[in-house]
Amino acid sequence: MERLKTILKSREITPLYMLMVLFIIVGIINPTFFSYQNIASTLYGSSLYIILSIGISFVIMTGEIDVSIGSTLGLCATVSGVMIRDGYNLFVVLLVVILIGGFIGLINGIGIVDFEVSSIIMTLGMLGIVRGAIFLITKGRWVENLPASFKELSQKNIIGINEFFLMSFLLVIIMHFYLSKTPQGGYFKAVGDNQNGANLVGIPVKKTKRLAFVYSGLFSGIAALMFASRTGFIAPISGNGYEMTIIAGCVLGGISLTGGVGSIIGSSLGVIIMASLSKVLVFMGFSSDLNNTITGALLVVIVVSDTLLQKYSISKNRKVRLNNRVKGETVNG
Repeated sequence: MERLKTILKSREITPLYMLMVLFIIVGIINPTFFSYQNIASTLYGSSLYIILSIGISFVIMTGEIDVSIGSTLGLCATVSGVMIRDGYNLFVVLLVVILIGGFIGLINGIGIVDFEVSSIIMTLGMLGIVRGAIFLITKGRWVENLPASFKELSQKNIIGINEFFLMSFLLVIIMHFYLSKTPQGGYFKAVGDNQNGANLVGIPVKKTKRLAFVYSGLFSGIAALMFASRTGFIAPISGNGYEMTIIAGCVLGGISLTGGVGSIIGSSLGVIIMASLSKVLVFMGFSSDLNNTITGALLVVIVVSDTLLQKYSISKNRKVRLNNRVKGETVNG
C-alpha cells in the first residue's frame, strides 16, 4: 500500500494525469475522438518524440541543454534516406546514423566540457553547422523515391501494437532502469544536482556530461530512421522546431532545467502530450497551425513554473534547516 502511495505521488505520474485529463476533455468536446483508432494513432505518432526525449533527458538532468537535436535528426534522416534509396542494408544504415548522431553529440560534449563553451551556444552553433551540411548533401532538394518496403515499416504491428511505438516503449523501460538502478545511471542526476559535490565523491563529472550529449546524438540517429520511414521523404528542413517540443515535453514531464531531477518515464509522458497537441487541436475545432504558438506558450509557462518551484523548494529547505538548528541550540541550552 505504501509503495502504491509513493508511485501515485511521484513526480512522473503528474504528466500521466495530465494526459488522461487532456484526452477526456477532447473526448467530451468531440466524442468521435474516443475511438481506438484515433487514440492509438495519437500515441503511435509520438514514437519519434519519445525516442528523442530519452537522449536529451540525460543532457537536461546534468543541468545542460541541447538545441541541436532537430538538425541532428535532419542530417541522420537525410543520410539514411540516401543510403536506403541506394540499396544499403537497413542494419548498416542504422549503424551509420547512430555513429553520426553519436559523433555530433561527442563534439557538443567536448566543446561544452573541455572548452567550457555554454551548452546553449555550443549546440546552437552545431545546429547551424549540421543544417548547412544537410543542404550541402541534398543541394536543397528533397530525398525521395524510398523503397515501399522501407516506408511500410512504420505501419507494421505486433499483436495489434505499432512496432515503432513498441520499440520506443521498450527503450524507455530499458533506459529508465539504467538511469535508476545502476551506479553509472545515477551519476547523471548527481552531476546535475551538485556538480562540485559529485566531483568530491569521485564521480567522473566531465565524462558523465560528455556521455549525456553522446546519448542525445545516438537517440537522434535512431529517431531519424523512424522519421524517414514514417514520412517517406526527407526535406532539407526536416527536424526544424523539434527541439522546442522535446524540451517542453521533458520539463512538462518533471525534468528540471536546473538538473538533478526527473525520469525517463516522466519525460516520455510529457512529450506524448506535446506530440498530441496538433491532433487534439483539430478534434477541438481549432487549426493545427496554432501548434507552434501553444507549444511556445507552454514552454514559457512550464519554465517559469519550474523556476518558481525550485525557488520555493530552496526556501523551504532553508527554513527546515534553520528550525532544526534553533531546536538544537535550545536543547543544548
